[in-house]
Amino acid sequence: MRGVSIGRVLVPVLMPALMLVATAVPAEEHADGVGDVVTSDRIGMGLAADIAEEAVAACTRNGYSVTAVVVDPSGDPQVMMRATHAPRFTRQIATDKARAVILSGIDSGAFRANREDIRMEMNHVDGILVLDGAVAIESAGSTIGALGVSGAPGGDKDAECARESLEAHFDRLQLR
Repeated sequence: MRGVSIGRVLVPVLMPALMLVATAVPAEEHADGVGDVVTSDRIGMGLAADIAEEAVAACTRNGYSVTAVVVDPSGDPQVMMRATHAPRFTRQIATDKARAVILSGIDSGAFRANREDIRMEMNHVDGILVLDGAVAIESAGSTIGALGVSGAPGGDKDAECARESLEAHFDRLQLR
């Protein structure tokens, strides 16, 4: 066997056995009860864009110029739609309302009503605004994002446009 290394012979023979052993070893579980790899549900860009667009359209039908922002489960903005005449400040307000949903796990209006005792303090947290007008985007029991709306004359009207948008896309949110 001149010119043939032992590695060339053993690697093809031993590699399948090593792969089998590697897959038989369970993933290490850490103190937080989570393994090495985590899978999370997220909203797709197409659906996020359609939800934001429908929220703006719903408010426009009622005569309101608003901005709608969809954030992902980390609170990062994924899509922003602004009506032509919506004030520039509505972008940040809608984003911060949506982040309040991600923080609390409930619609921003419910968070505001349920935690009146800490609402003022929460409004001083950078990137969070506890006002009516943002709703959770859920699919199969998981929060996959949040929709914040700002610009209507009252957070209750912002929330109404947001809920109307989610209702319009109900079937797509149930596809999992």
